[in-house]
Amino acid sequence: MLSLLQQMPRLMKVVKREHIWLQELTKSQQIDGIISDNRYGLFHTEIPSVIITHQLQVQTGLGAVADGVLRRLHYRYLERFSACWVADTESEGNLSGKLAHPEVLPNNARYLGLLSQFAGMNGVEGDYLLVLLSGPEPQRSILSEKLWQQVLQHKGRVVFVEGSEQSRYADEIPAHIEYHGRLTKDLLLPLLRNASMVICRSGYSTLMDLVALGKKAIVIPTPGQTEQEYLARHLHHSGIFLRARQQDFELQKALAEAAGFVFKKSGVAENFNQYEQVLSSWVRSL
Repeated sequence: MLSLLQQMPRLMKVVKREHIWLQELTKSQQIDGIISDNRYGLFHTEIPSVIITHQLQVQTGLGAVADGVLRRLHYRYLERFSACWVADTESEGNLSGKLAHPEVLPNNARYLGLLSQFAGMNGVEGDYLLVLLSGPEPQRSILSEKLWQQVLQHKGRVVFVEGSEQSRYADEIPAHIEYHGRLTKDLLLPLLRNASMVICRSGYSTLMDLVALGKKAIVIPTPGQTEQEYLARHLHHSGIFLRARQQDFELQKALAEAAGFVFKKSGVAENFNQYEQVLSSWVRSL
């Protein structure tokens, strides 16, 4: 959070630059509506503009007072848009907990339901462990190295997706490991659908994909990312996914714990088509 606060002046400049770019674009293009995927500068005072987010209440890790101050500042940016679409369900059995369900909502908020590129597809429990890495450096590489050394000793089949274009393991891949740097959706889908267990970060997009496919997962939040840490705790306590810490992660211990963990269905699988009604209604209003 301290790092984020230090970056605020630069982030505010980026928002301003985005907004200026959009103003220039709309002078030369006939644009009827704008949908922004979490880009705070892409609002317009004369053209209907929507921002999509799943995090209304930013987790500072500094207590309720700091959370409240940051929420009010956050809402000032969100309420510049005609509408704020929240990527979760409104019901109690939601995925994001208090991130998208604070005590006070923005005036323009509407729940969009869950979003996944794998919505409507069924998962199948196969016979291998899928390690799916992503996220910022240096933490991605730190976790990658830790997990790689441990899967080398694993007795079962492993599919290891490093999340990087530059492989560090190409010359030392044993027979029980299938290695990939990066994968497109079409290549990732069958691997994800057929995994018996997934080890991954607790980023929200990844979590929605896992829920869409009904997969069991051990989620490891990126250290210092309060959003991921909160989501991992929340979904662990809800019984949806098993949470583990990067600092002291031990693969065999985590798999043994997962074997005794009663993974619950999220109960939100039917909410992956809710966005269609929201989107259609908005398009008709333009």
